[in-house]
This record gives sequence, structure tokens and C-alpha cells, in this order.
Amino acid sequence: MLAKVQSCAVVGLDAELIHVEIDIASGLERITLVGLPDTAVRESSERVRAAITNSGYFFPQHRLTINLAPADLRKEGPAYDLPIAVGILVATRQVPAELDDALILGELSLDGSVRHVNGVLSMATMARERGYRRLFVPRVDAPEAALVEGLCVYPIDSLASLVEHLTGVRPIPPYENTLRFDAAEEPPYPVQFQDIKGQEHAKRALEVACAGGHNCLLKGPPGAGKTLLARALPSILPRLTLSEALDVTRIYSVAGALPEGQPLIRTRPFRAPHHTISHAGLVGGGRWPRPGEISLAHRGVLFLDELPEFGSRNLETLRQPLEDRVVTISRASGSLTFPASFILVAAMNPCPCGYYGDEHKECTCSMSMVQRYQKRISGPLMDRIDIHLEVKRVPFQRLAALEGGESSAAIRRRVEQARRIQAERFAPLGKPNLVVNGDMSPGEVQRFCAIDETGRNLMRAAVQKMNLSARAYHRVLKLARTIADLAGEERIQPHHLAEALQYRPRALI
Repeated sequence: MLAKVQSCAVVGLDAELIHVEIDIASGLERITLVGLPDTAVRESSERVRAAITNSGYFFPQHRLTINLAPADLRKEGPAYDLPIAVGILVATRQVPAELDDALILGELSLDGSVRHVNGVLSMATMARERGYRRLFVPRVDAPEAALVEGLCVYPIDSLASLVEHLTGVRPIPPYENTLRFDAAEEPPYPVQFQDIKGQEHAKRALEVACAGGHNCLLKGPPGAGKTLLARALPSILPRLTLSEALDVTRIYSVAGALPEGQPLIRTRPFRAPHHTISHAGLVGGGRWPRPGEISLAHRGVLFLDELPEFGSRNLETLRQPLEDRVVTISRASGSLTFPASFILVAAMNPCPCGYYGDEHKECTCSMSMVQRYQKRISGPLMDRIDIHLEVKRVPFQRLAALEGGESSAAIRRRVEQARRIQAERFAPLGKPNLVVNGDMSPGEVQRFCAIDETGRNLMRAAVQKMNLSARAYHRVLKLARTIADLAGEERIQPHHLAEALQYRPRALI
């Protein structure tokens, strides 16, 4: 007898419909699994056999063929265990159920209990788009699936409970989504700006970076506060909207990085990978491509501490995502694109010992060592960083002061106001990827970053004296546009350009 059950596969960040076809024919007992399965899928036959038997049902002692269609799409992971088991029970008439409007997914334990699978949010979204009304998922994944409206999500504990539901013996009530998203809710921040003494110049630069989505490089001696400043950055970023939270959650769900008991990501990501990270870990990839750290930092911050210690290959692959806000991973079977719209914040010492240019401690490095160390970061990558900031050590008087600095909440209000101005500016263009000034293309820079004659004279002198490239010229204009937005001014003034220019590096050392 032939039975068909619908399930899902995750390809990149999107889900594809998979038809699980079960055919039982006469002959010696044999299980054949086809449809480009990986090792985890091929091993499902043994898990399914044990789960069906241990749940008290009959496993057929005949020739069994399992086809995962379409056959040209590679299948991976254990999410097909439950639909295969249900298909076998339907084919053997142990479950007389109609499943044309249902999608089933879940990993089976040997005792028949159902385990978590990755990518449930993407699968639920696809189910709604394809017109399916019922979605059967592991109980632990039900809150995540219920984020998608318009579906009846059934939380499944075990294969036996699912069979009892399908046969009408013990119906399972649909999961009720009690999760409420409040954009005004104040999330906890481990570090806030009022906790950092001094560094007012650096705080101002980071405020500009957050307001316009600009990349930033912090350079200074050890202990000056570079890492602390970077870790305080999320506290002044605007809170996630619901659509942004769903985008971030989908990435974390596919990557298997959702925190336990947290079906929805509510705070902007802050990713700080170690400099020993692999290329696939940073950018994404692998035999079955998965999102890397730059995609996990989508809508948030990617912090690269000790920037020169990262491998040159890893750093150079950041160049395309910094421009296009996406990363494309190509394999022989095709290409996958992951979102990568993040603020890059990098920190580095000026030399191997860390004290080149320090006013209080003598540098022990030779000039050739300093040059070699700083040249680990290529010119094209440096050109894509909008704000180059020197972070000096804080004097004792500021460290010992009782009063703190301006609060993160006050700075965040200015950042949110600047972003509202940008949203109103870009709304008529109808470009969903154009959110902040840092996303502007050259054509949009020409349209929205007009300067007067005094400003043109200032930029002309800056291009000649600072040897600015065309990219750097546009980045200065975008930075000046953000500074003007923070000031609530419609036109870019010369003093906005002057502040933007001071964030450009004048020399490598």
C-alpha cells in the first residue's frame, strides 16, 4: 500500500515542501530510503523501527521503500523521523487518517518521544504560504511555530500521542500563543554607557555609528576601554521591531542557536567571535551551508576584538558583506544567500606590545614591527570602515569620579529619533533593504547628501590632503548626513562635514 505524508526541508533560510512517500510491497524484509538523504536521514530507518515497536505498534516485515521527493533536493537532519513513522502507520492501516492539509516534522527517540528540530519558524512560514492548516511539531518547538499566524499548531510529545490524536482517541488541543511582543520593553544590558567613566569622544562616535549604521574601528593601548565601549553599544541601539525580531529569530532557528525556552529573539544580537574562528564559522558555509557569525549578527553588532589577529582570508571575505549587506555562499549544487546587515565594531592595539603612541608607557616595538602589525589589515577593508577612533587611557581623576556619564537611555532616544528621520526619508523609495544612512548607494548619496559651496570647498581640500578614495568620499557624506540627522537639521552643514572628516584615518601609523 502507498501512503503520502508532507514534511519540510530547510534550504538556506527558506523551507521547501517534502513529500514523504511510503510503499510496502511483498518480499523479504528490506528498507530502501531514496531521495538524496544524508547520513542522519539514512539512519532514520533504525530510529523509526525502534520508535514504532516501543510505542506498541506493528512494524511491517515486508519490502519497504521510502522516497523523499523532490529527489533532486538534498535532505539532511533528523526532522523526517516522525513523518516517516506516520507514513508507515498509514500505509499499514494502523492510522486511518487524512493528512492532505497537514505538515509533520520531528526527530524520534527510540522510545517514541519527539525531539527538537531546527528551522521550525521557516517551516511554519512555508506551511502558511502553501495553504496548509495543521502543523505537527515537537512540543518544545510549538511556541516558535505559533509565532506564525494562521496555523493550527499541535504540540507533540510522542509518536503514540500523535497516533491517538489522528485516530480520535485523545485529541491534542492546538497550541495557544500567549507570547506578547512589546517594543517598548526595556531589555537587560550587561554594560551601559553611564557605567563607563570618561571616553566622551568615543561615546559620541559610537552614537553616530548606531544612528546611521556605520562601521567603527577602535584603536588604543590595552586597558583603555575599547572592549567595554563595544559591549555597551547594544544599550544605545533602537529596540527591535517585531518584523526585525522575526528575521533574527529565523536565522537563529536555522542555525540551532535559539536559547532554550526563548522562542523569539527580543534584543539586538551582539556577536563577538574569537580570532581563531574558522572561515565557515565566521562567514557561513560547510558541506550543508549554515549561517555564520556575520549572519547571526544580522540587525545587531559584530565585534571583532584584536582585529589583526584574525586570519587574512576571514577579514577579506568581510568586504563584500560590508557593501552588499548579504553574504552569498556558492557550492557545486548552487548558491545560498544569507542576510548580513550588521554594524561592524573592531578593536585593535596600535602595535604588538600595545603601547605605540602611548603617553605613559614606552613602546618596545621597532618601527618595522609596528608597520607590519598594522598592515595585517588591508587598505580595502580599512576603506570600508567609516569611523576610525583613537581611544586614549582614562586619567585617574575621571576613573575615581563619583558621577557617571550620560545614560544609555538618553543616548538611545537621540539614536531612535535619527532613525525615524531616516525611515521617513527612505520610505517613498520602497526599498526594504534601505533602512539607515549606511545603506545608501551612490545615487542615494547624491540625492540626500547635498552640500553647499562651503562644504564642497571643504571636501575638495579633504580629498586632496587626505587622499580620499571615491568610496571614502561617499562614506564621509553618509556620515555627515547621520550627524545632521542627530542634530535635527535638514541640510548638511560644514561643521557636520568637519566632524565626519575627523573620523577618517590620516595615516596608517
